[in-house]
Amino acid sequence: MNFQGTNHLAVEESMEEMASERTRLLGSDSNSNDGSVIRNRPGYSLGSNSSSDNENGESSGLNQHLHRLTRSLSTAPPNPFENEGSASSRNGSSTRTLGTFMGVFCPVAMSMFSTLLYLRAGFVVGQAGLLETFSQLILAYFILVMTVLSICAISTNGALEGGGAYYMISRALGPEFGGSIGFLFYVANILSCALYTTGFVEGIIQNFGEGGSLVSGDSSGLPVNNEWWRYLYATVSLFICLLICIVGGAMFARTSAIILLIVVVCTLSVMISVFVKSGDVDVEIPKTNDIAWFNKSDDANITGLYTGLNGTTFRENLHSEYTIDYNTKNQMDYATVFAILFSSVTGILNGANMSGELKDPSKAIPKGTLSAVCFTFITYIIMSILIGGSCTRYLLVNDYVFLQQVNVWPPFVVVGIFAATLSAALGNLIGASRVLEALGNDQLFWFILKPATITTKGGNPVISVLISWFLVQCVLLVGSLNAIAPITSVFFLLSYAATNLACLALELASAPNFRPTFVYFSWHTCSLGLLGCMIMCFLISPIYTSIAMVLMLVLVILLHFRSLPTTWGSISQALIFHQVRKYLLMLDPRKSHVKYWRPQILLMVANPRQSCELMDFCNDIKKSGLYVIGHVKTGKLEDSHSDPVLEETPRWLQLIQHMKIKAFVELTLADTVSEGFQHLVRIAGLGGMKVNTVCFGFYDDSVPGDSLLKTRVRKRRFFGAVERGEMTDIESYFDGPRSTGDKLITSSEYVKLIQDALKLQKNVFLCRNFQLLNKEMLLKQAGKSYIDVWPVNFFRPQTASYFDNTCLFMLQLACILSMQNGWKQHTQLRVFLCVRTISENTAVKEKKLSTFLRQLRIQAQIVVVSWEHIQHHLRHGSDLEQSSGKSIVVDDAEDRGNRMNEYAEVPDDYLEAVKSLVQSNSQRAAVTFVYLPRPPVLPDEQLRYMQQLAVVSDLSHPTVLVHGLHPVTSTTL
Repeated sequence: MNFQGTNHLAVEESMEEMASERTRLLGSDSNSNDGSVIRNRPGYSLGSNSSSDNENGESSGLNQHLHRLTRSLSTAPPNPFENEGSASSRNGSSTRTLGTFMGVFCPVAMSMFSTLLYLRAGFVVGQAGLLETFSQLILAYFILVMTVLSICAISTNGALEGGGAYYMISRALGPEFGGSIGFLFYVANILSCALYTTGFVEGIIQNFGEGGSLVSGDSSGLPVNNEWWRYLYATVSLFICLLICIVGGAMFARTSAIILLIVVVCTLSVMISVFVKSGDVDVEIPKTNDIAWFNKSDDANITGLYTGLNGTTFRENLHSEYTIDYNTKNQMDYATVFAILFSSVTGILNGANMSGELKDPSKAIPKGTLSAVCFTFITYIIMSILIGGSCTRYLLVNDYVFLQQVNVWPPFVVVGIFAATLSAALGNLIGASRVLEALGNDQLFWFILKPATITTKGGNPVISVLISWFLVQCVLLVGSLNAIAPITSVFFLLSYAATNLACLALELASAPNFRPTFVYFSWHTCSLGLLGCMIMCFLISPIYTSIAMVLMLVLVILLHFRSLPTTWGSISQALIFHQVRKYLLMLDPRKSHVKYWRPQILLMVANPRQSCELMDFCNDIKKSGLYVIGHVKTGKLEDSHSDPVLEETPRWLQLIQHMKIKAFVELTLADTVSEGFQHLVRIAGLGGMKVNTVCFGFYDDSVPGDSLLKTRVRKRRFFGAVERGEMTDIESYFDGPRSTGDKLITSSEYVKLIQDALKLQKNVFLCRNFQLLNKEMLLKQAGKSYIDVWPVNFFRPQTASYFDNTCLFMLQLACILSMQNGWKQHTQLRVFLCVRTISENTAVKEKKLSTFLRQLRIQAQIVVVSWEHIQHHLRHGSDLEQSSGKSIVVDDAEDRGNRMNEYAEVPDDYLEAVKSLVQSNSQRAAVTFVYLPRPPVLPDEQLRYMQQLAVVSDLSHPTVLVHGLHPVTSTTL
């Protein structure tokens, strides 16, 4: 069913695929049984008869089918852009080999240790003091824990595929926000990889560089007198990470337990050394500290004091004392030090990034991440207390690697530095490549990321690894760990804020299908995490934060215009539904006021292929009100196998999308058009937002043209997406315009529709000749056209001096039209005042009308028209006006006003003269508004009514016949 569009087609194909899977797996196959099917389903085991499946040679196929089926049942329909040749689809669940400890706990713990544990723990304590260090740790871990709770909630709400945090955010927030935030998260991983690589190089230089702690002489060791030497060491280190990622990225995850064990042993050696070495130790400040060694001779000896655990040292390190960082030469403060600390503990998503390789992501991610966060927090608290109680502040701020000088065996710390930093860099490089691959598979960024989807036979995204490696190589040009840390923290904080936002949105939307098995979260935790992330972003660096948010906004806009037909679902739709329902309940129709009246239009359309101009006109005149396009299908539900309305609705929605009008569609099925129309009038809208005006196309004998063809635009690409201008499919959805004068309803039935609308207390306007409206030409013309209003019932000319609700409704509609973009610049509103003769009384009437329009704030030109020359078509008498043998009762003044909106038959030659009058005065009119009297009750009069309406509205431009029932304007403030 192509009419449903790409999105509906994807859903339908998915449902058909699921149905076929059930047929193959649960059908009446004599060679299989329910037991074999269940045994082959991942995660279930009812026996050990697997050999029977192997004998049939169908085990792998069934496993693959079952894997796809369970994925479809537990999440949204499959992504139509999913690469069928990807490793995950080829191998099924064969790539999911990692458990909680190796797949989540170890990568998260290693990433959170990274540079802070050995290289910056002392620096943070020395600059901020113990009290502020504790506050920074608590603040950082508070943000992390709130974010972890959100991660746990999202990750336990369905089957989690590859892509980690990006996958979770994009499927929760939709493609626009998911793609932009996924890009930010990818950049954060790139920056973090560069940060940890820089930390690794810093450890090498501090130990093995010239003047390093593990070299014998000042001139020996690796050269460090040039920044390019540092860049060379970083390049070599990153190249080693690249080789590991290409050759065996999964092997690193499996050996992460060994690396973590090494780091734990090294950390324990540091803690034990504080108790073992209880005396004073002079620790030499490294020659790489330019500030400490400034103007010092080569034979000088500059040392910092290690006192062992000492109460005096502990008290001296309680409070902050911010100084200049000898590496970046910048003055430190609370926000800068927090950025350095936070950038080192941002690895909470490293476990989620491995979601595509975890056996049970929904179980492993919450347990592994929370355990790693608690483990690292306790470790940092203990390390901070031991460092603050045993080292003087001078030593802490002037030597990054002092720990190895006070260790029982210095190489322990060196091994720990290398293991923590290099493994963290490697973890971020692997995570970045997985996120990039997921972005490429989703095809959000056009063909640009297509190479990133190329994988090896084992499923390793080798091109993504190379792209990520190249970008990290570029970031390494910054050189300094402390310089990279702030922007890294900002990007990670924004990623965490997005994760909290995704969980908060899901919680606030109250979606029934959001029921994660992890229940230790609420909207309070999500809000606190979101608020904490955003506050710290601006405290760390307002410039970087602003740049990142502008970049994210630009990507959101680009992806919005991209308009990919994804089947993920968008949280925006759930939130909109939630808020609209709430506000509709608050919208009380009993509290409505005429000051805030706006047209709520129901446009009845028989065939859209002959009504496109009218549909566009009603879209202009609705003034942000409710606009419903209604259509009645005649027939009975019992005569169809399914509801034909459900089948046709997507066609109409696609038409509205093509025409770019803001309208709803309401279709109904009824025995007659009249019955269906009554249904639509009653049900269109909801709560206090109900239809108050009905619009019909005019009933005449003219053969309509195909107005849908006029809406065609040349096919072009906009931000890479095909503009919705190709109408081949839409044209095939609807029948062509009628080629004869035969119509679906009779003239009497048409009049009955008008009567029904008035009985239901709805305003009515009839639109004629709108196939003549060329809006594009109107908006391109040099001069101005006019919107003309004739507030007089031509069928009761004696009431020309009166204004009723219909006259006010005409003025209101015309004024609304003149206020719309395009119409406002190229049209002018005119109101015609019809008088018998030009006299002094005419000037008084014109002045009164001008005052009245000014009170209504309607900017209009008043045109006085004398229609005395057409009065001879009516024969006058004291009580009667006689013409053509017909009698028209002339009422007294009070009765004239009361009966102004009624129809009275008039001579045809009089109407011809009226038509000529209107036509001659509206040569440059774009639209003319004419008074529509209430239709008569008798059938014979109804036929005459339609004939005379056809005469007076037969103009050379679009005409709107209006009948209003209720006050729609107000002169009050």
